[in-house]
Order: sequence, then C-alpha cells, then structure tokens
Amino acid sequence: MRILAKKFGADWAASEMITDNPSLRHTRKTLSRSDHTGESGVIAVQIAGSDPQQMAQAAQYNVANGAQVIDINMGCPAKKVCNVLAGSALLQNEKLVEQILTAVVGAVNVPVTLKTRLGWDDQHQNLPTIARIAEQAGIAALAVHGRTRTQMYLGEASYDLIAKVKQQIDLPVWVNGDIDSPQKAAAVLAQTGADGVMIGRAAQGNPWLFAQIKYFFANKQLPPPLPFQQACETVLAHLRAIHDFYGETAGVRIARKHIGWYVARLPDGEIFRKAFNQLDSAAAQQDALAAFLAQQATHHEFWH
Repeated sequence: MRILAKKFGADWAASEMITDNPSLRHTRKTLSRSDHTGESGVIAVQIAGSDPQQMAQAAQYNVANGAQVIDINMGCPAKKVCNVLAGSALLQNEKLVEQILTAVVGAVNVPVTLKTRLGWDDQHQNLPTIARIAEQAGIAALAVHGRTRTQMYLGEASYDLIAKVKQQIDLPVWVNGDIDSPQKAAAVLAQTGADGVMIGRAAQGNPWLFAQIKYFFANKQLPPPLPFQQACETVLAHLRAIHDFYGETAGVRIARKHIGWYVARLPDGEIFRKAFNQLDSAAAQQDALAAFLAQQATHHEFWH
C-alpha cells in the first residue's frame, strides 16, 4: 500500500506500526512491516511503545536498518495497544509523553514526527499541551487525527482545536481524519491553516485519491475520471504484490480486506467479496478477481 500511495502522489508514507519490544523485533510480522524493498522516496518507520529507553533503542535500530524518518504513534485507539499504555493511551500521561519524545529525538539523527489525537476524551482534549511538549522536544512535524481516543472512528472529525494549535506552535502540522476527497482536503487546509493532510482509511480501495488531491491543488479543478481498465490494472497488480510480499498463506488472508475495499462500490461488489473470501489460494483469488473485473468492464467506462 505504501508503494501505491507514493506512486499516486503521496509525499511519504509510514510503515505499519512497529512495537518497541526488542523481543518481537525479529518476528515475521515485524520483519514484514519494516521491509521497504522496492519502495521509493522517503523511508518512514512508525514505532509505538511506552518505555522511553526502549522507544529510543527501537528508533536507533530502525535508522540503522534504513529508516530516514521515525514516526511516533500516540494516536492509535485500538484496545490492544492502549491496554499496554501505548498509542493514544499515552495522552493520559503528559510527563511520559515528554520523556518518550525527548529520548527518541535525542537517540537518532533523522527527523522524528508525532502522530496523535485531540486527547483521550472530550473532557481531556490536551492537544495544545502535547503540541507544546512535542515542539520543545524537537519533534519535526505533528500529525493530528481530529477525534479523541474514546471516539475511535465514530462521528465526524473535528478540526477547530487543530486550527488553534497551528496558531500556537511553529511546527508543521498535518491534519488527519475524514479527508476523503480533493474538495475536503482543500476545505480542511483552509479551515485549519495546516501545512498538509494525512490520508488513512479513505485510501483503502482508493489509492488514486492522492493523485486526485495533487491534481486539484495544481489545477484548481477536479481531475478527469479514472478509466476503468487502468484502475483494474492497479487492482490486479496490488493483489499480485500482496501474494508475492506475504507469501501464499498470509497473502491470501491479507488480500481479502484489500480487495473487499476495492470492490465495495462496484455493482455486485458485496456478493463478489463474500465469494472471494472463501478462496484459499493465490491463483484462485487472481483468477476470480480478473474475471469479475472483466465482467464489470463491459458496463463501466470509468472507475467510481
């Protein structure tokens, strides 16, 4: 997905979140998440944890293995992450936030960025304090998701507090949350005065969004519709890349969610998704997807 994001215009893309736990450093999952083979542009690795020394060591390890940017995750709302006092759970302990940021920045000679949220809940929206701590610690840029941890991904993202924080600090600020179109990206930047946008869930099944946003800002108009056949080539190539990267067993499993995102807005996409999820080999998945898209191509000139 990082390769696709960069291909279609993302300035950089961070790895999936990697734990700071050294005992898990050589597991298959961690090794795959830190594998940047074939990836162009800036290599950014996102780390998560709650121990300042371990976080610093994790940053050093990843820089030694090619990371050009270290991104610290203090925004993940997942229960399994927060239960070990990592991700957005850290927003409840500002002193520990300071210790972690200071330790990581001091441990490496590459830019360190921070991904966070508005706060833990509506009563504790401490983003302004976190932002000041980040700036004083030497963080290079701040990415903010416009929800609290307790909101998870429910409701609509709020950008008002991000706009206030942008006026209070000199750090580059990137806005994240519900940015799913070029028009929304432009509106959010205008509202917040932020320096950029970070795209997450909206790019799932829609990697072309990055190119559409870039085109919109460059030309002040929406790009032409995406030819259906061109989109099909991207989807099929993505499926093959998943199988090649993860191997047969894991690749077949991981491909299910990605292909589900792609076909969600196509006619009969849900029916196909259910059938696709029953397939247990890479060859079967590739054949089924090719046949489904070929059938769809007879009815569509452009990808929706």
